[in-house]
Amino acid sequence: MTDKSQTSSIDTIVDDFSFLDEWEDRYRYVIELGRTLEPLTEAEHCPANKVEGCASQVWLVTSSSGGEDPVLTFRGDSDAHIVRGLIAILLALYSGRKASEIVSTDPADTFDRLGLREHLTRQRSNGLTAMVERVRQEAASAKGSQPALN
Repeated sequence: MTDKSQTSSIDTIVDDFSFLDEWEDRYRYVIELGRTLEPLTEAEHCPANKVEGCASQVWLVTSSSGGEDPVLTFRGDSDAHIVRGLIAILLALYSGRKASEIVSTDPADTFDRLGLREHLTRQRSNGLTAMVERVRQEAASAKGSQPALN
């Protein structure tokens, strides 16, 4: 399970981004966020955890606490530094939340506040969308429902 003290909250990330004027600095910050991710084990780098639709290799591991509306915790990894940072942002947005909250949370506002959609390449943007879909599918599955389509 991920230690909350080691991961940034999404509000902290948004605040930090607002202090960085240049996109080169923001990219460096995203890469730094990726370095804070807890490493996955070799066994967790398996096909079942691989996210399809990403140009880079991306793995997401999900754990949940039981119940009708379980709390889901996510961990992730990638072979690309910036993508690892995007995973860290995604985990800050979704990890540690109830499945119902994850399914109903549209990340578009957060991504817009960070300026991600306008500054990512099409491939990275598509990969980020694939990661969001995977997280929301995991939440819907844990809750026993289907995620809302955007």
